Amino acid sequence: MKKYILSFVFFLVGLTVVVQAQNAKLQKADVLFKAGAYFEAIDIYKGELDKVQQDKAELSKYLNKIATCYRLIGNARQAELWYAKAILRNTADPKAYYYYAEMLKMGEKYDVALENYQKYKQLVPNDKLADVGIRSCELAKQWIATPSGYELTNVRSINTKQSEFSPAYGSSDYSSLFFTSSRDGATGGKVSAATGEIFTDIYYTERDARGVWSAPRPIDAAVNTAYDEGSCSLSSDFNTLFFTRCRVSKREKLGCEILVSKKSEGGWLTPEPIKVTADSMIVAHPSLSSDGLTLYFASNIPNGFGGIDIWKVTRTTETDNWGEPINLGGDINTAGNDMFPFIHTDGTLYFSSDGQPGIGGLDIFRAKPNDKNGWNVENMRFPINSPSDDFGIIFEKDREAGYFSSRRAGGRGADDIYFFYLPPIIFNMIGQVNDDKTQKPIAQSTVKLVGSDGIITTSETGTDGSFKFMLNPNTDYVVIASKKGYLNNKAKETTRGLNQIKDFTATIALTSTEKPIEIPNIFYDYDSWQLRPESITALERLVEILNDNPNITIELGSHTDSRGSLEYNYDLSQKRAQSVVNYLIEKGIATDRLKAKGYAQSQPKVVDAQLVAQYPFMVTGATLDQKIIDGLDNDKKEVVYQISRRTEFKVLRTDYKAAGKQ
Repeated sequence: MKKYILSFVFFLVGLTVVVQAQNAKLQKADVLFKAGAYFEAIDIYKGELDKVQQDKAELSKYLNKIATCYRLIGNARQAELWYAKAILRNTADPKAYYYYAEMLKMGEKYDVALENYQKYKQLVPNDKLADVGIRSCELAKQWIATPSGYELTNVRSINTKQSEFSPAYGSSDYSSLFFTSSRDGATGGKVSAATGEIFTDIYYTERDARGVWSAPRPIDAAVNTAYDEGSCSLSSDFNTLFFTRCRVSKREKLGCEILVSKKSEGGWLTPEPIKVTADSMIVAHPSLSSDGLTLYFASNIPNGFGGIDIWKVTRTTETDNWGEPINLGGDINTAGNDMFPFIHTDGTLYFSSDGQPGIGGLDIFRAKPNDKNGWNVENMRFPINSPSDDFGIIFEKDREAGYFSSRRAGGRGADDIYFFYLPPIIFNMIGQVNDDKTQKPIAQSTVKLVGSDGIITTSETGTDGSFKFMLNPNTDYVVIASKKGYLNNKAKETTRGLNQIKDFTATIALTSTEKPIEIPNIFYDYDSWQLRPESITALERLVEILNDNPNITIELGSHTDSRGSLEYNYDLSQKRAQSVVNYLIEKGIATDRLKAKGYAQSQPKVVDAQLVAQYPFMVTGATLDQKIIDGLDNDKKEVVYQISRRTEFKVLRTDYKAAGKQ
């Protein structure tokens, strides 16, 4: 059904190039081509190519026609080869570059496809489809490298070497399926001149308690005919069937229409057509809303956006006539083909398109209504979408699971039906709480997980300082670690946008309050207490620490090196400490939580292991007083002076409560 629809589009929008036949056989092939009998036209064209070898212009046109035939019967590989031949023979049709790129994309040859989209854009700069193709090549590789998380299973028991596609649920427990197939035994048994496959029928299968599908059987003869039937949708009580029928002959195209049939005790009654537009137009791929009042479908009704658009008709009650067709607009419809709508009970529309950025031929898209009377559309990405055609998706009501059809590699035949579902995505946070100086684990520290979804979970670390939490999808998290005698600290993570199982790791370092804590990267100009701009990052971190630890009060201590008089350095260091306090007050820290203290050079720095690791000439535990400084060469003296000039804070109280709070 998909191929027939596209064949009609090709004919009706006037893409066919009428070529003056060189002989009776080519003339016959042109008639078949014009009527959409592409499968039968191919062999005639190929058999007569030697007759036009001397006329390069005619040869390139026929090579292009053969490529087009292969494209429209769904043979992307052969279409790619023949478009390449037409381009090599300097075809006059610039669209050949576009379709060649499309076939290359379906073969996952994205880099070469990109080159040909760009060539086409140079020839036809205003065709938006060129931009879509270029963007597709960029996105396809990203999407394939980062799968969406859905798991797929080929429903091999109902698929054959022929085509099976467009599934539809036949019961509320999802244990029965209707679908379309060109398998052997279809009504009429004739081979389509358009596709080379048997004309399609609608089939039915049921799944037993063990999950095994029954052998598919065609539904009533009242529905299936010698023409193509398929792409059906059922009412919510499963007693009304809407389906597509396309009629075609070797000489003319008679159009596609939607018919409706009621179920009786004896089976399906004779279907009646739904009159939406002229008989020669395409009206196909019905999807009925759960209330039965809106019917979505694909059609080439005039004044749309491209080849095939998605439309809808509505009615007030189920006994009323359908209203006039309404186009779903430019969010959904494109300059390409937009088809196979499925309307979910929650109002989400799923459809297939080759006019939006995608991985291959037809890709499946999800569209949600927005507050601007439009739609937010997103590609369902890999593995739902593949480099081949993917279409005809259906969903269960309350579960992210269902069926769709695809022509992807690895199937049983042409189009196959696949089951898909989104398994629960498990996220874990595995963490460790350590002392920031010794790097040793801190046992029995409290770890609180706060999620943007409002859920708060608390845990306690074991003897190894470890903790573990399970995380929810699409949630931002803050993990706060605390322990008596230490400052609180935190880590942040998010699961937003993730669709695969992932374990997060977090190491939270806690700083002991037993000793003064140095604030690195606090800078002043020489002989000044004015804070330099590069100090802002460190100061903002100090603001964060005080906000994370609302029950502490601190003393800000400033230290100078030993140069200059003690009296002068006391004054300078006091002003420097006060400048930090002033900054914190400006940032909203309560004044009664802060105390400024200048120490001048009265408390020399004591060397710790971290300093020794950075400056091997130092000795752990040594006090960097003047005696040690006098024994160093000038370069090392400057290092010690720099280390001595520092800003520290020490915790004075851990029971502070803001005024008015109990």
